[in-house]
This record gives sequence, C-alpha cells and structure tokens, in this order.
Amino acid sequence: MARMVRGGLIQARNPINDEGAGVEKIKAAALERHLPFIEQAAKKGVQILCLQEIFNGPYFCPAQTPFWYDMAEEVPGPTTEKLAAYAKKHQMVIVVPVYEREMAGVYYNTAAVLDADGKYLGKYRKNHIPQTSGFWEKYYFKPGNLGYPVFQTRYAKLGVYICYDRHFPEGARALGLGGAEIVVNPSATVAGLSQYLWKLEQPAHAVANGYFIGAINRVGTEGPWNIGKFYGHSYWCDPRGQTLAEGSEEEDELVVADLDLSLIDEVRKTWQFFRDRRPDSYGILTESR
Repeated sequence: MARMVRGGLIQARNPINDEGAGVEKIKAAALERHLPFIEQAAKKGVQILCLQEIFNGPYFCPAQTPFWYDMAEEVPGPTTEKLAAYAKKHQMVIVVPVYEREMAGVYYNTAAVLDADGKYLGKYRKNHIPQTSGFWEKYYFKPGNLGYPVFQTRYAKLGVYICYDRHFPEGARALGLGGAEIVVNPSATVAGLSQYLWKLEQPAHAVANGYFIGAINRVGTEGPWNIGKFYGHSYWCDPRGQTLAEGSEEEDELVVADLDLSLIDEVRKTWQFFRDRRPDSYGILTESR
C-alpha cells in the first residue's frame, strides 16, 4: 500500500553579500527571497521542505574574516522561531540550515528540524568540515558533535547530512541504521572538480541504505569571492537511485517530488544490505589513520 509524502527543495540565489550592508540586512534579504517559495510549497501540498546550506546568507567560506562570525545565531533562535510560524501555518516540516553560535568562539554549520506543528525537534551539526581552496570552513565551523540523529516528524523519519558530508558513506549508513526514510543534504557546491560526483554519490547512498534523498544546491555566483558558479540541479532520488525530480542549473526554484515510502520495504526485501552487513569485520573503520 502506497505511503505518499510530498517533498520540496528550494534552490536560490543569495541577494546580498556585501559586508557593508550589515548582518541583519543580509539575513532579512535572504529570508525574503525564500518566503515566496515557502508559500509556493504550501500551495503545492509540500509536507517536508528543505532549504539550502546556511540559507539566510551567502556562502562566505571563501573569505577568512571575523565579520562573518556575526552571522551565527542560537539554534533554536530567531530564524527558527520565524520559520516555525510558517511550519505551523502550513502543517509543513521545514529543515532550516543556519550558522549556529553555541557560545562565544564556538560555531557550527547546523540544520534545525521543525515539525509540522512548528515544534523544534532538534538539530544536526555538520560532521565533516573541509579546508581547501575557496572552502575555508575550518575557519568558521567546529566539527559536529551530535552524531547522526534521525527525527520522527509527522510524515516520515528524517535525517540530515550537510554538503561535504555527502562524500563520506559512514554517516549515510548511520542515518539508515537509525531508521531514516528520507535524508536531505543542503549544500553549496560549485562547478569544477567534484561536479560529476553530484549525481553519483547521493543516489549511491540512497541505494546502499534504502531511503529517499533530497539534494539541494544554490544557483548563481556570489561576489566578491567568485569561487565559481553554484550549479543548482537540486534533485530527489528514490531508494533505487532513480531521479524523481530535478531543478535547473540557473533558476531560483522549488523542486517537488512525491515520495512513496512503501518503496523502502519493497527495495529492502530485494537488496538485503542491512541483513548482510558484517559489523564484526569493520573495526578498522573506527581506527585513527
């Protein structure tokens, strides 16, 4: 018997990148850019909606300046409170990726999960932090310390993985073992070396773990850094690794797909990967190398 959930992903350009505008104006402009898409999602009957990585500002990690520390906020905090009202109004689960301030000098790349009644369910903190040309994330983020939580929402069991995490199969497996039926991966990734992996790794995670994945990417370029073009192509894929819906390369848009969660049982009856795992032989995976 089908068990349908309608999922939505928002990919969008960031409107203001200029430090001179100030943090509050930058955040307000980004939120305003997203609100019409949230309303559009509600009209289309979206039940689970995910925004892009650090959705309420630019991807500032090409810089290494203290100004951007002021973008960080508490989670739960002001942005999650604003979006909780929309979650409640539209009976919609919303995943809200923001820059989190735990205390002075302690910051995380975080995604909050709001249930369909607006209740804050918890948060995921990005575990794998890159440090490479144009992606100086260790300057801004501590590695996550909350593991790989799975959230029981009104509509489905939901896991979150953020951007660079997608290159690591261990956390993707942990989410599957935790019972995730849907995993979302809000990202900020540009054309270049890893672009071909965008449609390779995440469908592979979906197949290996028997769940649905929603992969979100920005669009456009962001000055003054101009590290490359955010190439969009946000998409949903099913537990067979098949693409259900995909966004364009250029446009701000909402990507919607109907997810039949009953397919999870069907796929796992065919591919018994969880049954045939050999955790007794995986000790090397937890050793430092």
